Amino acid sequence: MATLLDPDGERRLQEYFDGIGDVLKTKKARASFAMYAMGILGDGERKSVEPIAARAAADPATTDAMHQRLLHFLNQSSWSDRRVRRYAARHAVAAATARLPVDAWIVDDTGWLKQGKHSVGVQRQYTGSAGKVTNCQVGVSLALATANEHVPVDFELYLPESWANDPARRAEAAIPDEVPFKTKPDLALDMVRRALLDDLPRGVVLADTAYGNSSAFRAELRRLGLHYAVAVDATTKVHRFDGAEVPPEVPIDVRAYAAGLSVTPKAFRRVTWREGTKRSLSARFAIRWVIPFHDDGTPVERRERVLLVCEWPDDDRHPTKYYFVIPPSTMSRKRLIRLIKERWRTERMYEDLKGELGLDHFEGRRFPGWHHHVSVVLACYAFVVAERVRRFPPSAGRVRRNDPLPLAA
Repeated sequence: MATLLDPDGERRLQEYFDGIGDVLKTKKARASFAMYAMGILGDGERKSVEPIAARAAADPATTDAMHQRLLHFLNQSSWSDRRVRRYAARHAVAAATARLPVDAWIVDDTGWLKQGKHSVGVQRQYTGSAGKVTNCQVGVSLALATANEHVPVDFELYLPESWANDPARRAEAAIPDEVPFKTKPDLALDMVRRALLDDLPRGVVLADTAYGNSSAFRAELRRLGLHYAVAVDATTKVHRFDGAEVPPEVPIDVRAYAAGLSVTPKAFRRVTWREGTKRSLSARFAIRWVIPFHDDGTPVERRERVLLVCEWPDDDRHPTKYYFVIPPSTMSRKRLIRLIKERWRTERMYEDLKGELGLDHFEGRRFPGWHHHVSVVLACYAFVVAERVRRFPPSAGRVRRNDPLPLAA
């Protein structure tokens, strides 16, 4: 990538690496980070340690030594992922928010497809990357989004109980003693708390049903002072809310509630949230205040009400998607739907991180190495985002980016 930058861009890249170097502290770690990052940003098809070392070695005879140096940097060096990611996040977010504000914090997860059984965290499990249960690792991410950009600021590897509770596997993968089993919503909340401590610009938290179905996840977001718009399953139960002081005690699932609304004239209204490449993206939506049902001992009248958003896609015979939303303020229907739909751009972010920057190319088996590799990738992506915003500022007529990641930016 450096060969595609103009002199000012090369200067900014050097200053950026210098800033990360100050975080890393040691001269050896600084040099190894720069070498590995340039391999990630470069043109090589494979972005794992061995090919990066081979490309970086001026003399083929030094390739093995370079390979060992990078392996040590990733697997055994004790530099702080948190501090590197925080520096990178602030760099990218500062550039992005100079143009547009942060709208959302997006929680999601993606898979690293694997062949064997020894890579840390690997097992047969579902991943949206493959759309099925397969042998893979799963990482949970937090990204900040403006209308044009997604900035991934944090990642955590999900450790299934088969790994977290197995002392032999933990030792083999160098999993720190202080890392227990945590659910994906718990990992997401850890990242949210870190982002708050780092004083990153706040947005509405968006998440799919893996997170939105958890009443504990939603409650903790509210305790942290955050608003949310999360997907929930059709079987999720709610109390109708019609303004009465005491809502009906008998809950109803959101699918049945939406079915009742569907026979009411004009209960569902069409909303277009984005112009696609071939057609406008739209569906019909109904929005009502409800009170989520969960047996936590809190009286119904004391629970916080939420907006239930029911989506009825054109190809379906009945409403099929449901969301709980607590918005930061009064929003128009169109703005609310657009906010909910921001989550789907995360898939493009994952494609960019994997296809262009080798997020899923790490071939090591250890817990520290996985997180160090991801930290370097996030730092590289942060620089690309900042350069892209600088080179291609949004115009009045272009408020969303749909093109592939231009590394030449």
